[in-house]
Amino acid sequence: MTEKNRILDSLNEQALLLPSLVNRALAANDRVKYRFTLLQAAQAHAERPEAVTSNLRAERLAAGVQDGSLDQVVGESERIGAGRYRVPESSRVVREACDDVAEMLEPLLVAGIPEGTAFAQRFEALAVPESGVDELTADAIHAITSGDRAGGDSLHLLVMDMHRALNALQASLASETIDGCRAYGIGEPDRSLIAAFMEGINRTAPLKFDHPGLSATATRVGDKLVLQNDIGTTDAHVLVIHVAGRTVTVTYTDVHLPRLLFFQSLFEGYDVAWQDTRSRKDAGMEDGVYHLCVGSHTAHSQARLREYLGHMGSRLVFLIDWNRARKRLRLFVARKAAIDLLKWAADSNIGHMAWLKAGGEQLIFDAMSFAYGGQLKPGDRLDELLTEARAVQFLRFNLKQALEGMSQGRPASLVADEIRTELASQVRSTEDALLDTALEHAGLIVELADTVRAALDAAQAGRQHEVAAMAEHAKDWETAADRELNLARATLQEGDNFLLRLMSEADDIADDLEEAVFHITLSPRAPASSIAALGRLVEPVANASRELVKALAASRHARRGVPREDMDDFLQAVHAIRTMEHASDLAEREVKRTLAGDSRPFAEVFGVVEAARNLEEAADGLMHAALLLRDHVMGKVIHA
Repeated sequence: MTEKNRILDSLNEQALLLPSLVNRALAANDRVKYRFTLLQAAQAHAERPEAVTSNLRAERLAAGVQDGSLDQVVGESERIGAGRYRVPESSRVVREACDDVAEMLEPLLVAGIPEGTAFAQRFEALAVPESGVDELTADAIHAITSGDRAGGDSLHLLVMDMHRALNALQASLASETIDGCRAYGIGEPDRSLIAAFMEGINRTAPLKFDHPGLSATATRVGDKLVLQNDIGTTDAHVLVIHVAGRTVTVTYTDVHLPRLLFFQSLFEGYDVAWQDTRSRKDAGMEDGVYHLCVGSHTAHSQARLREYLGHMGSRLVFLIDWNRARKRLRLFVARKAAIDLLKWAADSNIGHMAWLKAGGEQLIFDAMSFAYGGQLKPGDRLDELLTEARAVQFLRFNLKQALEGMSQGRPASLVADEIRTELASQVRSTEDALLDTALEHAGLIVELADTVRAALDAAQAGRQHEVAAMAEHAKDWETAADRELNLARATLQEGDNFLLRLMSEADDIADDLEEAVFHITLSPRAPASSIAALGRLVEPVANASRELVKALAASRHARRGVPREDMDDFLQAVHAIRTMEHASDLAEREVKRTLAGDSRPFAEVFGVVEAARNLEEAADGLMHAALLLRDHVMGKVIHA
């Protein structure tokens, strides 16, 4: 104690000592929590010595405990009976934990806060008698370290309650405010570092709107500047920053491991050494577990130190309600995509709070209902309807648009309309792109039908070498059609999309037409009459393929409320395909009659028989595709 403190104490003016007492109490809080963790880790190792363990050296140093011999405690602990353990130095660890608790209690009693007496009574009831033996029972460890209030009081629960009271006392004792940070007991060089940290916080704090959080305090403990920030209301959501020289050590705890990992990802571009993340059991926390990480960064200069502190401060707003935003986004995209979206929003200084305040997931559901109408089925996911890449693009627009709308004071209804319009545009764009691919695919069917006709003309004239060449061309067209179908599948991964199903059906037509040309090459000696009959069969197939292209092109303009006259081209094309399918039936029968009256060996006319079958199946396929398209346009579009 300094001379000034001795005088103040003799004058019974202990209240003037409160800032230094609180400093010491907060340091004791760090130490005692390390000791609790040490006992829990020792018990865990004793029960499962084969499991990977940590010596907790990083936690010891972060807590300011200098005794390196404690690093051996976990590894040398052993089970000596049911619920009994030999834990080296445990008698001293327990004694020093009680000393730390007493140090935490002192400023609360001096300040005369209402809870102080109750804390003292709890401490007296929980005091652990010295045993002088380095042995502990499971019940004793539980009584010291348990965080489960339902299981009775413990030193750990007392420490948690006193820590909250100390933070409140610390705030009330702040001797000055630096850019919103309550500071006391600091030195002149600390002010620029606190200001840098607060510049970062204040730069992005508007992104939380009216959500509570981000209150900061600063003090000096020995050779360290200590910064604390009130991120959230959860006991285990804590951020403590120690600045010693140009080295910044951040200790971060969170009940949500994904958010802890997200926090670490916000420091790309800075050389931060992260210790292994530790998981701690505590029934007082959500899911009974919380997680802790320690990261250290040494800056090359004072300017870089201030820059790093500013960056850290600016990232904290993106932790507020992060898990709620992640859960909402996962309704529309996969887990990794949701976290990547939040990372993008943080890196872009957009965040997620504006989107949550503007309506969050309801904005998306409303937009989906508006864009898809009656086509939307229960359980449809955005990434399945659009593909993940397009869904992510749309969700980025949501986050950005919500922030712009909230920041500019635009009505929430206007923001919602903008989001609905954007999704409708993306859906239309996706459908248009897929329709373009379907039209290209249908155009290749036309090319195949024309190739069949050209092969028959060559066969009729006896130019068999040209027929063989036509077969190669047909194979190329069929391969190109397969390529278009695969492109459509890559563009839209949802298997129930109508245009994708239509193309899959139409791809069988391309296969039939390619096979028809191949089969023609197998009957070089077929009678001219059967070749001519085949030519009459291919005409309605070729014409129907052109009508399918017309129907697809006309369907682009089909929409709810479209005038009847605007649908004439579409309906006439569908009707023409049905008429041509009937004509192909008659033409196929003529081919059969011609072959039945010919006495040639079957081997010479086999190719004609198969080609006729291929063409008839192609005609059937064209009518089936036309009817599918008609039903979709009439039932799913016009009456949606």
